[in-house]
Amino acid sequence: MTGTDSGNAAYGRKPFKRSRSHFADRITEDGGDGWPVEAGRYRLVVSRACPWAARAMVSRRLLGLEDALTLAVVDPVQDDRSWRFTLDPGGRDPVLGIAYLSEAYEAREKGHPGGVSVPAIVDVPSGRLVTNDFQQITLDLATEWRALHRPGAPDLYPEALRDEIDAVADGVYRDVNNGVYRAGFATGQREYEQAYRDVFGRLDRLSERLAHHRYLVGDTITEADIRLFTTLVRFDAVYHGHFKCNRNKLTEDPVLWAYARDLFQTSGFGDTVDFDHIKRHYYQVHTGINPTGIVPAGPDPSGWHSPHHREQLGGRPFGDGTPPRAVR
Repeated sequence: MTGTDSGNAAYGRKPFKRSRSHFADRITEDGGDGWPVEAGRYRLVVSRACPWAARAMVSRRLLGLEDALTLAVVDPVQDDRSWRFTLDPGGRDPVLGIAYLSEAYEAREKGHPGGVSVPAIVDVPSGRLVTNDFQQITLDLATEWRALHRPGAPDLYPEALRDEIDAVADGVYRDVNNGVYRAGFATGQREYEQAYRDVFGRLDRLSERLAHHRYLVGDTITEADIRLFTTLVRFDAVYHGHFKCNRNKLTEDPVLWAYARDLFQTSGFGDTVDFDHIKRHYYQVHTGINPTGIVPAGPDPSGWHSPHHREQLGGRPFGDGTPPRAVR
């Protein structure tokens, strides 16, 4: 995942602290960082287990960038060289020709500091990593890649709502997205309990906000919803037990559970989720937390398809746009 949180390097004596993205170049319409938007030039490398990479997968689907930005999926279980392409024939990505994502990192900067993280965007012609800036990637997909969006693509980062989206997303990141990790990798009781309070304090406020509004900001899906969804969809499967965020399950909060199901059943969200990858990564890689490596058989995922009735609150998922085409 991002920084060093993907394995036991994060489980030490120091309080958990997320690494900053070392490679923060941007792919933009004008190519200001030397990387212009260009169909077919770049490859998005993700793990279906990782909530930070999942954001990019959801955005790519909603915006219809599947042909313009190809997708590589790594094995959810890493070895000592980190993310690997063992799901592909011959154990190599068929486009990049590499066995480990670290090879693209090394091609960009030999001996680079920090870990090997996803999401990552790689320049196909050179094989060099472009960016692993998980916070900026989705914003750029929504704004800088507009010329390649599908007809009917939603505006995930509308200019008039950006300040509110940023404010909501900041709280979600600090207390929920990152909060569950602060709880899970805590090495002291006080540190854990503070993170636990932050997680559920923020979830309570979000539940109140969503009780009367279908989406977090405005009446359509935005970047803020994507960022919250990727943690909520992992909550009962991983964070409740594995990371000790166990005041209550997602399924026990009627508002957040309905909200999460509404998004899950929306094209572009649930069709990017793989609960098998999610559970195998967390429970088999984090051996400092789960030394047996046993992967829980549950929870039963069928509830994600049950009626949510959130449409009664109004709202238009894609605004004036349309849903993405079915997964091929």
